Amino acid sequence: MTETLSIRIDSETKRRLDALSKRARRSKSFLAAEAIAAYVESEEWQLGEIRVGMAELDSGKSVSNDKVSDWLKSWGKKGETKAPR
Repeated sequence: MTETLSIRIDSETKRRLDALSKRARRSKSFLAAEAIAAYVESEEWQLGEIRVGMAELDSGKSVSNDKVSDWLKSWGKKGETKAPR
């Protein structure tokens, strides 16, 4: 089931969407719906990961900046270390 959503976009973005729609042989509505769905999925994932990270910090599960920095400095070098936990 689909629903209608009206949005306002600037003239340049609309022009670009029109051109992309013609090249892709897809409707502007289809392209906009796909873009919104991808954005919503990405934002949900990102906010979920932030929530998980905050919960880990609140429970005391963290790695110090020094340990992470030392690990990153070892990348690509002989004796590269494993990620700190």
